[in-house]
Amino acid sequence: MALSESISDTVGGTPLIRVKSPGDVDVLAKVEWFNPGGSVKDRPALRMILKGERTGELTEDRVLLDSTSGNTGISYAMLCASRGYRVKIVLPANASWERKKMLRALGAEIVESDPHEGSDGAIRLAHELKEEDPERYFMPDQYNNPENWRAHYETTGPEIWEQTSGEVTHFVSGIGTGGTITGVGKRLKELEPDVRVVGVEPDDPLHGIEGLKHIETSIKPSVLDESIVDEVIHVSTEDAYDEGRRLTREQGLLVGQSSGAAMAACRELAGRIETGTIVTVFPDGGEKYISTQYLDDED
Repeated sequence: MALSESISDTVGGTPLIRVKSPGDVDVLAKVEWFNPGGSVKDRPALRMILKGERTGELTEDRVLLDSTSGNTGISYAMLCASRGYRVKIVLPANASWERKKMLRALGAEIVESDPHEGSDGAIRLAHELKEEDPERYFMPDQYNNPENWRAHYETTGPEIWEQTSGEVTHFVSGIGTGGTITGVGKRLKELEPDVRVVGVEPDDPLHGIEGLKHIETSIKPSVLDESIVDEVIHVSTEDAYDEGRRLTREQGLLVGQSSGAAMAACRELAGRIETGTIVTVFPDGGEKYISTQYLDDED
């Protein structure tokens, strides 16, 4: 194994594993908690930071500011700690204790937004802070920065194609910022136009699936290109939690809530196609949610 000069060099190259599922359809999952920051968000965070450095917008005199439900903030904090930048993260006050603890451990300043407004409230508050003192902050704006989807177009998509030897027939991805589904979807459809791209959303605006958006009732990210999405499967919070617990207890995969939602969608899709290779993304592990009700099926 080659020597890495910094933590940034270890982002990407995550495993693709076969997940047990009913029927004859292969379901394969990209396990993104193998990234150094523990989630898929390391990929776009790194690319947005590198772009900021190239353009001169990110310097030691400026503070990186952005909104997040948790994972992107952790990625920013980890990467900026290694590169010498200060970080301010806006996230909903009801974000899990683990995520807040990780952010503070990595040196990030946390600003908590109204928990009832979810990720949209954090977005609005981050933009207000930026407008109040524009010269102080560099704001990557993950929901509207094209470097977000380009990170997946350049890395995640090609990795999936190579790891499946081009046999992927369906790509299933949760929709949060829209970066993963847009970048991977674009790349796979260029390589094989018949690949179907399936989005996963919560079935209700008042859901409990961290990292996913109910697009119809939320601030729509400009990163999301809906033209490459062939269909959307809506998943309930209960089904996402149940599937996440099943993956943990039956397959040893301690996954986060959005991974459970992705698996629930894969299970539905696999039940209505006869053959194929479904690839999905498990965005993060379950360690950040131990203090929540998610992994406790007695509640």
